[in-house]
Amino acid sequence: MLSALNPFKNSREYEARLRKPFVPTSVTLKQVHDAVPKELLKPNEWLSMYYVLRDVALCSGFFFLASQIDPWAKTSYGGYVEPGWQTTTARWALWAAYWWFQGLTWGGIFCLGHDAGHGTLFNSKILNQTVGYILHVFLLIPYSAWRSTHHAHHKANVSMERDENYLPHLRSEYKLPEEKKAQPADYAEVFEETPIWTLTRMLIMQGMGWWLYLTRNTLGAKMYPPGTNHFSPWSPLFKPAQRPAIIVSDIGLVCMTTVLYLWTRQCGLSAFIKCYFIPYLMVNHWIVMFTYLHHSDPTIPHYRRGQWSFMRGASATVDRPLMGWMGRFFLHNISHDHVAHHFFIKAPFYNGPKITKLIRRVLQDDYNYDTTNTWYALYRSFTQCLFVEEEGEIIFYKNKYGKAAREVDEKVLQEISQGWNSKAQDALDEKEPMTDEVTGEPTDVETQ
Repeated sequence: MLSALNPFKNSREYEARLRKPFVPTSVTLKQVHDAVPKELLKPNEWLSMYYVLRDVALCSGFFFLASQIDPWAKTSYGGYVEPGWQTTTARWALWAAYWWFQGLTWGGIFCLGHDAGHGTLFNSKILNQTVGYILHVFLLIPYSAWRSTHHAHHKANVSMERDENYLPHLRSEYKLPEEKKAQPADYAEVFEETPIWTLTRMLIMQGMGWWLYLTRNTLGAKMYPPGTNHFSPWSPLFKPAQRPAIIVSDIGLVCMTTVLYLWTRQCGLSAFIKCYFIPYLMVNHWIVMFTYLHHSDPTIPHYRRGQWSFMRGASATVDRPLMGWMGRFFLHNISHDHVAHHFFIKAPFYNGPKITKLIRRVLQDDYNYDTTNTWYALYRSFTQCLFVEEEGEIIFYKNKYGKAAREVDEKVLQEISQGWNSKAQDALDEKEPMTDEVTGEPTDVETQ
């Protein structure tokens, strides 16, 4: 409600987290899993197919409408719009509407391909992989490559050693003095910048961040060497057994690029830019926006090895009502129910709202929700989630003044100093064996 009245204010949920020191959840993984009926984890194949066909139909319909915008403009839209600046304004307003809604539709197509990669749309593995591959290739996404690193992310969310994306920068990466010696001038020298430059960097992240991650592993896991990318079958991101799938992904990208090239030769560069490239930039924006905000927040911790557990990692994400009904409709609940997705990776997205309600009752204050206006939340995280300290087992982002928005409870710090280890929490979690969704081999969610 607060964020609705003032889009540049923190929500009351966010402010409530700021007011209390952080204590890791005492809820166990078993309690969370016991709260959700098993039928909510099974796909309804007809419903899944409906969503796939719906998004394909929306995409096709928007393509058709886009093809009519310029021809309609030549007739002043059937005489309903005055020739001159009125027709020009109407033309560009229609193109802007197309870019917005086609970009959202493609964001939904990305989400469906993501879910297919998790095996949550259909019971058939072949059908899931085929649908996911086609949907992602259409968006020039290396399906098998990203699927591999994304599954690794789920197994190690907010682990400083093992998470695969949006790993915080360290103090040393900015060449800042150690915390005790750092002065305000040291932080100002590194982080002070004009609003225009901040906006420029945000636009670069939103427009190019997805490809910077795929091609350069920007904000990816620090255990990989510079230049690591998602396109080389010999990349350290992948195991030898995964190389054939990476090659197949690359072949799909070559085929899609060829189709786009031939289409551009046939219809012209202007048609390519307006019909495909600009919506493509929009979908890159949506992918970066919702994935960044899932895990980059001043009030959400990261853990080092001694304090990380699957339970803690899964709970360290934020649900946001991104874009309201449009986020529900076009983006398939990806931000509204992301906490549920981390606890139940095999649950279909359309059961997310029900699962969220059930686990929220179990997690209570440990459930992270934020109604802050999403665009302001993006700016807030971009300007406040700058780096973390080299030391500490439970750490929070620090801002341009070297201050963290939230601290760990003193009692917890004392327990850590006395040798308390997250393995105690692991025992409470009564760990359930999982299957490696890439190799198919049995594994454990807490495997280090």
